[in-house]
Amino acid sequence: MDDPHYLSGLQLTGRRVVMFGGGSVAQRRLPRLIRAGARVELVSPHTTPSVQGMVDAGELVWHERRYIEGDLRDAWYALACTDDAEVNAAICAEAERERVFCVRADEGESGSAVTPASGRHGGLLFGVLSGGEPLRSAAVRDSILDGLHAGAVEDGRSPHPEGSLPGVALVGGGPGDPELITVRGRRLLSRADVVVVDRLAPRELLDELAPEVEVVDAAKIPYGRAASQDVINSTLIERAKEGKFVVRLKGGDPYLFGRGFEEVLACAEAGVPVTMVPGITSAFAVPAVADVPVTHRGVAHEVVVVSGHVAPGDDRSLVDWDLLARMRGTIVLMMGVERLGQFAKALLDGGRPADTPVAIIEDGTMRTQRSLRSTLDTVVTDAAASGVRPPAVIVIGPVAGLAQPQSS
Repeated sequence: MDDPHYLSGLQLTGRRVVMFGGGSVAQRRLPRLIRAGARVELVSPHTTPSVQGMVDAGELVWHERRYIEGDLRDAWYALACTDDAEVNAAICAEAERERVFCVRADEGESGSAVTPASGRHGGLLFGVLSGGEPLRSAAVRDSILDGLHAGAVEDGRSPHPEGSLPGVALVGGGPGDPELITVRGRRLLSRADVVVVDRLAPRELLDELAPEVEVVDAAKIPYGRAASQDVINSTLIERAKEGKFVVRLKGGDPYLFGRGFEEVLACAEAGVPVTMVPGITSAFAVPAVADVPVTHRGVAHEVVVVSGHVAPGDDRSLVDWDLLARMRGTIVLMMGVERLGQFAKALLDGGRPADTPVAIIEDGTMRTQRSLRSTLDTVVTDAAASGVRPPAVIVIGPVAGLAQPQSS
């Protein structure tokens, strides 16, 4: 039998919604109600820590007690999510008398409303019902979202209006694996007219672009050929002023040694609007996938991310290497392979112990990823012997010596 429910979008902004039960079901349902602008009241003798956090943040009002008759007076919507079937039945009975639509979490068909598996994408909000099969609803919802994010399902938006200036989206692509770009970043990429891309951006995503999308290679190859930053800036501005939507796709996070803010300033000066989409930074993600936590309780309470673009002692250097050497925490060194010997010497000369662990992760999150474990006094020799090449993230500090216990 087809699902008999009638799907309708409720306008709950400023309207009283009552949630009964502060457990895991409430924890899942409350964020969407809060986002919808509902005036949420929670009736429950206890809550989960996450729900308590919403209360502490002032996002809802908590009545620390059990349900009592009359709780639904002047309510617009109710959710019976307690762990007591009799209480849920009583709530639904009052809702029926008060003509308040009510969701019953433990026995969905007994309520006067059900919660669909819902998804959001580019201004769309959609829900899926499947006649009491919530896992099926969620699976279909996820499939639709995946299709929308990948551009395989058309979202129905009209092309850019004539004479509009869509502008530029500065998108962080993450550490390399195409699945680690943010949902928003992937969505904007699917709508691009022009993509200006770096070598370290997730290259597989380019194959998903429509044939008519212009791809501009910024050619920012480490220690090799590189497009002038001025040329990149002018490309973004010129294409945007032609009325095209331009995505500047960069590796990692554009604001971490990625010159992202330089591009934002150039666009702003030219009157081109910019949407900033942060990315997962390689500084933390790459060590994580190689089982190197940049912090660990009792081991490291500080992390410093350092650019290796300029050597210690260079007049252009803004890094206090003596101070870094006196630290006991973690140093994450980016773009440091070429000058690894100089960085290691600066830290050793500044007092870092020779046996300080070092981890080097090449091509993090990619199929070609590989790792090297060493110590500060031998890492230069070990890296040369292993043929370490950029791009690589170098982690220096006690955390680099931690390892997962091996199963017997």
